[in-house]
Formats: sequence, C-alpha cells, structure tokens
Amino acid sequence: MSDALQNNGTGTSGNANTFNPEAFSSNLARAFQSSGQALATYLGSNDTQPPGEMNEVIKTMTALANYWLSDAERAAQLQTKLGKAYLELLTGASRRLAGEDAPPAVEPAPRDKRFQDAEWKTNQFFDFVKQAYLLTAQCANDLVKNSDGLDPHTRKKAEFYVQQITNAMSPSNFVLTNPEVLRQTISSNGDNLVRGMKMLAEDIEAGHGTLKIRQSAADLQIGRDLAVTPGKVIYQNEIMQLIQYTPTTETALRTPLLIVPPWINKFYILDLNRQKSFVQWCVDQGVTVFVISWVNPDKSLGGKTFEDYMREGPLAAMDAIEKATGEMKVHTMGYCVGGTMLATTLAWLAEKRRVRVASATFLATQVDFTNAGDLLVFVDPEQISNLERDMMKAGVLEGSKMAMAFNMLRSNDLIWSYVVSNYLKGKEPAAFDLLHWNSDATRMPAANHSYYLRNCYLENRLSTGTMVLDNTQLDLSKVKVPVYNLATREDHIAPPESVFYGSQFFGGPVKYVLAGSGHIAGVINPPSLGKYQYWTNDQIKDINLADWMKGAQEHKGSWWPDWRGWLETIDAETVPARTPGEGPLKALEDAPGSYVRVRA
Repeated sequence: MSDALQNNGTGTSGNANTFNPEAFSSNLARAFQSSGQALATYLGSNDTQPPGEMNEVIKTMTALANYWLSDAERAAQLQTKLGKAYLELLTGASRRLAGEDAPPAVEPAPRDKRFQDAEWKTNQFFDFVKQAYLLTAQCANDLVKNSDGLDPHTRKKAEFYVQQITNAMSPSNFVLTNPEVLRQTISSNGDNLVRGMKMLAEDIEAGHGTLKIRQSAADLQIGRDLAVTPGKVIYQNEIMQLIQYTPTTETALRTPLLIVPPWINKFYILDLNRQKSFVQWCVDQGVTVFVISWVNPDKSLGGKTFEDYMREGPLAAMDAIEKATGEMKVHTMGYCVGGTMLATTLAWLAEKRRVRVASATFLATQVDFTNAGDLLVFVDPEQISNLERDMMKAGVLEGSKMAMAFNMLRSNDLIWSYVVSNYLKGKEPAAFDLLHWNSDATRMPAANHSYYLRNCYLENRLSTGTMVLDNTQLDLSKVKVPVYNLATREDHIAPPESVFYGSQFFGGPVKYVLAGSGHIAGVINPPSLGKYQYWTNDQIKDINLADWMKGAQEHKGSWWPDWRGWLETIDAETVPARTPGEGPLKALEDAPGSYVRVRA
C-alpha cells in the first residue's frame, strides 16, 4: 500500500503534502460526528421493521441458494469451479510477488470506470483486491445465469439483486481499499471525510431519513437555468398547468402540438436549456407548442385516478387549446408513461367517436408490456400489494422511491460513483442540467399509480384490449391517426423490441424510428450537436426488430428534423403565429409556471 500512502495530494486541514497526526485525528473525530448525525437522522425517520424491499431480496436469494444446494452434484460442481478460479488468482498473485509476469485472472470491462486509477494495476495489494472482487462478482453472476431451474421472474430478480449486491461490495466504494481515496485521505489529513460525512448527513436530512444522493450542484434554478423557453400558463386545474409557448416565427402550422410528458418526472426534460430544448426547437420550426406541467401531488390528491389524469390532463388540455386557438384537432406527443396515457386517451376518444387528434407521436413509450424493461423486476402481485399498502398510508408514492428505483438500474453510474465522489472524496458535484432534473422527482397519487402498475405492467391490459377506463373498454386498433413511434437503441426502461412490438396494435399508419443512445439522450438530441443517429424502415408488418434493422437506413444526427418533416406531411397549412394570452384564454402566469417548482 506504499504508493497509496504517499502524500501527493493537498488538503484543507494541515499543511499540503504533510501528514499531520493531530489534524488527522481531529478530522476523523469530526467525520465520525457527522456520520453519527446521519445515522441518528436515518434511525429517527424509519421504523424498526425491515423494508419490504429487503424481504424481497432475502426471499429471492434464498430461492437461488436452494436451487444450487438442493442437488449435491450441482453444489459440488459449483465448489470445484469456485476453488479453481481462486486458486488461479492466488497462483498469479504469488508469481507476481516473486517478480514473474503473470496474466490477470480477470480484467474489468472496458467501460468500467471504477478501476481507472493506475494503482489498481501497479500496486500488488490493490490489484489482488480488484481481481478477487471481479472474480467473485463474475462467479455470482454465473450462478444466476446458470440457474435454469428458477422461474423466469425469480431469475430476473436474482440477476438484479446480485448485480446490486456486487456493485455495492466493490472495493472502490471503501476508503481502505480505494487507492485514490486513501491517498487523498492521508494527504488531506482526513479533511475529505469531514466534508463527505457532512454532505451525507445533509443528504439524509434532505431525504427525510432516506439518502437523497446529490447528483448535481444546487445552484441550478428552474426558470433561470432550466425550463427557460418563453411562454405563458393559460389554463390550470388540480392536476396540471397548460403552458403555451411564445412564437419566434411569423407563421406556424395551423394544427397545434400538445405534449404529454410523464407525471413521474418534471416536464422540463423537454426544455432543459436553450441548447437542448426540444420545446424551443419546435417553436423555432413554426409549431404552436402546448405542454402539460403535471402537479407534484400531496396526500390530498392521493385519490386521483388514472381516469382523472386522462380527463384533467390531455382531454382538458385539448378543450383549452380549442378555446385558445379555435382548432378542434391537435397533433399530440407523449413521452414514456405520458405516451402510455396518451395512447389510452386516443383509444378512449376513438371509442367515443370524438375527432380531436390529427397525429400521435410516442417517445420511448410502451403500450404492450410483454417485453417491458428492467422495471419488471419490481412488478409481481406481492410487491405491488406491499407498495399499495405503503401508498395507502401516505396517499402518494414519494418521488425519492421511484428515483432510487431508476438509479438502481444503473447503480454504478448513478449511485456508487456519487457515493465515492461525494462522501469519500468530499467533492461537491458539478452543476449538470440532466442530473438536476433526474433528482427533481415528483410524487404519484396512490390510486393512479396502482392502476397503472396493475393494468399495464402486471396484467398488460392495454394492448390486449381489456383495459377499462371510464366504463369504456379500450381498443388500440380503433386508433386510426398516423403514429410516429420513436424508440431508442439502448433503452433499459422502454426497450426498442417492446416499442417495436407495440407498433402493431394501432389501427392506422405507423412510422417506427429507432434512435441511437438511451431513454433520455436518444430523445433529447438537438440537431446542432450532431450526435448519434437514427434508423428508418417503412416495413414493420410481420417482422421482428432484428429483421427490421436489416432493411433499415441509417441517418446521422438527430431524429428531430425527420419528425418535423413527417408532421408537415399530415397538415402543412400555416396561419399567423399565435401569441399566448392574446386569445380567449388569458395568461395566468409566466412559463414555466408554479406547479413545476414544487419539490418533492
């Protein structure tokens, strides 16, 4: 460990590059004091019963263990394999200690950022710790991969939980086994731990007893740095505010655009800043844009149902847009769960024979959940029942719980990298618009969220035509409007295969487009950045996604211009641009409005 103990950093306590035992001892005491405050806040805000999630982990891991231990031959093969792997590791370590060259028993994945410090290779102690960890993680993952006797859902849960456990146990997450953190701790006389434990206590307090990891500096402000496209709130009710944006062109398409964002997050993912704003880009392209800004509900709105969200969301917005512009029909766009809500609204309108929509665009949206993404690990009757019991008490699902679930899908990037940087290195995160939005979660009404989980994820009722809303059975095949169905290639929430499969359920023409990158970056990809690519192929009938890709044409850059061209093929007529608040609906307040500013 000699390299890691060199004083080659600078600290804020004691002299730079000089280890001061007195300062080090004092700082450790301060760090322990802050960590004690963090623990007291956690214990004071949580009951003594183990959370339902822990019960799920124990139950799943018990099933995995029983599978391997129930067969003596299988267990013996496992022991032999593990013993051989660790013997090779020890043999290699012994050869290196003797000054011989020996290839590593295992290497980190090329995209693994945890072991980039040089000492993970040059220092034999840290190299051994790293390889032992990687070998153990590899063996644990192989246990799940080869557990053919488990039912598919239990196996998927086991795969997820094993990944979470192995990620948490990485030596990079601990002071004494992370060479970079250890160097910094010695060189700064432990000042990094003082700052880190202070941040930990603050973040647990901010999460009311749950760790709310700060991923971005707090100095970004909505309306100043984020959600800055000019506009007015022209309508509001208990569930949403409707924003109309100020035009930048003399004329605009006659048919306005209504955007239905997910209520799980704030709408300003579509209006991050002037360079990344999809809303501003649409306005600049001569589109009259209206966006729903969902309320951040409290317990008083816990009884609001999925039907309430449809009536007081998209349907109320369409009525308001007709009053404001005189246009009965709108182009519509839904993102993620907002797209699922839009699809149910279109099916309801079709059943009622109401002509309100000219087209529908779905962004990373699932209408069939057969092949839904990684979130399926949280969905089974028992887990949903447990969640419903918790929501009944609070009236809502706290946004922090949903945010943590999303973060766990990429825990090394969105959890542990910040644990190391924030709490071990004591570094404040930089200001980052996307991560600020990611941590700006919203609560969800218990009734609405329960309906969504059961009818979509658990029972898959929308695509099968058995979903009932407002005493109306919904049938997507009756939705005849043109559809632009965008998926993203690396999406782990709405996988491209799932979105592609969902295309077949609509009754009108569907254009399926596949964008590069993932659930967020693949959608929020301004043309000016020149990033990624997208694929198109008019053939979507009677083929799977792999076959579709074989005949697809690749286009460099953003899908946005392609969508704008598609929109104009539906209705190219233009009218003088409309200024929000000058029509029958007067402005209530400036965009982005007050609902979006309410923090969870």
